[in-house]
Amino acid sequence: MSNPETKDKRLIVIVGPTGSGKTDLSIGIAEHFVAPIISTDSRQFYRGMAIGTAQPTPEQRSRVEHHLVDCRDVTEELNCGSYERIALERLEELFRSHDTVVAVGGSGLYIKALCEGMDSLPDASPDLRAELLERLENGGLEPLVEQLRELDPDYYEEVDRCNPQRVLRAVEVCLTTGQPYSSLRKGEVQQRPFEIVKVGIDYPREELYDRINRRVDMMMAEGLEAEARAMLPHRNLNALRTVGYSEMFDYFDGKITLDEAVELIKRNSRRYAKRQMTWFRRDSSIRWFEKPTTDIVVEYLEEIVKNNF
Repeated sequence: MSNPETKDKRLIVIVGPTGSGKTDLSIGIAEHFVAPIISTDSRQFYRGMAIGTAQPTPEQRSRVEHHLVDCRDVTEELNCGSYERIALERLEELFRSHDTVVAVGGSGLYIKALCEGMDSLPDASPDLRAELLERLENGGLEPLVEQLRELDPDYYEEVDRCNPQRVLRAVEVCLTTGQPYSSLRKGEVQQRPFEIVKVGIDYPREELYDRINRRVDMMMAEGLEAEARAMLPHRNLNALRTVGYSEMFDYFDGKITLDEAVELIKRNSRRYAKRQMTWFRRDSSIRWFEKPTTDIVVEYLEEIVKNNF
C-alpha cells in the first residue's frame, strides 16, 4: 500500500480466543463507525465451512459489509504470505471510501501478517518438503508435532498443533537452518500507512470454556455433521485439517462415536483457545477488555480517534 491518502485511516483489530464473541463485537463497532469488516481468520475464507468455522451469519453480513469471508474454494489454499498481499490490496480499496476498517479473527499469524508483515524465512529443499509431506501422509500429524516439540519447544507451546501447514513449515525451517523456528521469527515490523488499534476480548477461563462448549453444541444443532460429511472428499486438504472436521472424519471412519467426537471437538477447541491467548498475550499493543460490551469498547476507540485525529 503506497496511497498517501491512507495515512489518516485506521484499522481496528479485534482479537481474542475462539468462542469469545469477536464477531458480535466487531459488528457493533463496524456499525458505529460505518466501517466494513475484513477477516483475519485462516479458515473463514473457505466456502462450505460456514458452521464449523463460525462464519458470520447471513443476517450479520447483511448488517455490515464483510470481506475475505466465504470467498475461496477449499482447494485454493491461502497461506500467510498470500493473505498479507490480498488483505493489503483490499484495505487500500476500502480506505478510499472509509476512514475506518475493522479486522476480526483469531488467527494470530494472519493478524501479524496484516499488521506487521511476515518474516523472511528460508524455503526448504524440494527433497525435504517431499519427505515431510510423505511422513504426514503416512504417519499423520502427531509425529511431526512431537518432532517440533523437540526442535522448538517455545513454538510448540503456541502453534495450532492441529494445523499441519504450520507444524510442517516450522519443522522444515528448523531442519533447514539448524535453529529453532521461533528464534528466526523476529524480523523488523513493516510500517503500515494507516493507524492500527488492537482490542482484545478476555474471559475468565471457566466462563470461556463454558462458552466454547455451548458453541460446539450449537454447531451440532445447526448441522456440523452434515457439513463435515459434505467435505469428506476434501478431507486431506489443509483447510479441512481443522478442529471440528478432523474429529467428525474420525467418527465417519468408525474410530469414535458421535458423542466422543463432540467431546473431542470441545476439548480441542478449549486447547486451541489456550494457545491463542498465549500468542496474543505477547502483544503489548493489545488493549484488553474483560467481557466487554460494544459501548465500552466504542468509548475507548472514540477517545483514541479524538486524541489522534
